[in-house]
Amino acid sequence: MVVRQHKRNRKYLGTRRWGVGNIKNARGKGCRGGVGMAGSRKHKFTFLTAKAPWLIRHPGFSPWDSVKRDEITLREIDVMIRKSSEQKPSIDLKNYKVLSNGSISRPATIKAHAFSEKAGEKIKSAGGEAVVLQ
Repeated sequence: MVVRQHKRNRKYLGTRRWGVGNIKNARGKGCRGGVGMAGSRKHKFTFLTAKAPWLIRHPGFSPWDSVKRDEITLREIDVMIRKSSEQKPSIDLKNYKVLSNGSISRPATIKAHAFSEKAGEKIKSAGGEAVVLQ
């Protein structure tokens, strides 16, 4: 026969502490003292400054390749060239690297921080200029 309801334990009913010792031991998460986020500004900060100072944000050296350049393809540049009404448009692409995916239909002067080898060749073969910005 299946037991549908367990018998209720009446051992601690009516007592204030119900077997946990002092009443402050029976609080929710208030008695945990430094576990979790409790006390993060007080005694844990001392641990950071004394034992792990590298975890505190501080200015330092940035690696040489930390400057991220946006990438743009020749296909996207060709769309810009077709929208312009000039005969030989000049396109300034600051902080961009030009990649060789696609081709250009008209000659144009493209100024960017970097060009891939093939992109430079394709621009020159179309009669344009690839100017590297400093």
